[in-house]
Amino acid sequence: MNTKISGKEVSSYIKNRILDEVKHLTDKPCLAVVLVGNNPASLSYVSSKKKSCEELGFNHRDIELEESVSEEALLLVIDELNNDKDVDGILVQLPLPKHIDTDNIIRRIVPEKDVDGFTPVNMGNLVLGQDCFVPCTPKGILALLDYYKIDTDGKKVVVVGRSNIVGKPIANLLMQKDRNATVTVCNTHTVDLKKECLAADILIVACGQREAIKGDMVKEGAVVIDVGINRIEDSTRERGWRLVGDCDYNALKDKVSAITPVPGGVGPMTIAMLMENTLIAFKRRRGL
Repeated sequence: MNTKISGKEVSSYIKNRILDEVKHLTDKPCLAVVLVGNNPASLSYVSSKKKSCEELGFNHRDIELEESVSEEALLLVIDELNNDKDVDGILVQLPLPKHIDTDNIIRRIVPEKDVDGFTPVNMGNLVLGQDCFVPCTPKGILALLDYYKIDTDGKKVVVVGRSNIVGKPIANLLMQKDRNATVTVCNTHTVDLKKECLAADILIVACGQREAIKGDMVKEGAVVIDVGINRIEDSTRERGWRLVGDCDYNALKDKVSAITPVPGGVGPMTIAMLMENTLIAFKRRRGL
């Protein structure tokens, strides 16, 4: 029987758990979000994060900067947030304009406020299996697997995608001793990608190419986690477009044992995990 893995359901469960905890706090966690420019997708993400903060009783800071802002000026903003005792988590919305070195910006965030989990310190600790802030999307994927009781022990996991945001961290998390998966990392240049995907008990796809994984590339009964979000034209929709993933959902949904839809799968989990990381940062900074 096919299971539709609902990120909406699981994120709601996690947010309710966070809300119950925050209700009993005198001080409230504070998330600072820095937005550079007016990229429509980034504006939408920032709006969702602000809404989640308000729903959960978090304080939030919204810093909006012109796209032309200099790297030096952005670094000064990060420094101010690092030194602000009332700010628990710092998130710089990506992507940044091309004239700004993203790595320099991320490295400037102090690790204890790096709720995105992107700084070298947190990434390094993740690889070593030590305590750290886990990047939100990979953390959300693990939460989905746990909620639906999808066991990774001894399973063959294939990750399609090698980004620092999803591919690399999820591969490292799943190969650690608490997960015990056998992990293969592929990309769009992999020779015979179909063969690699067909070997997967669990297939995690984050390659950024719409419906790249077809129905004949996944074995019967596999679990598919589709991280991709791609906008395609659709004249049947009033807005003229719809969202699809990196997998051909319609070709796979009756073949696999479980699959995440797009939208409504991994997406809602990313924001829920950001809120959880911010709460953790708040508690650590206060010794709670």
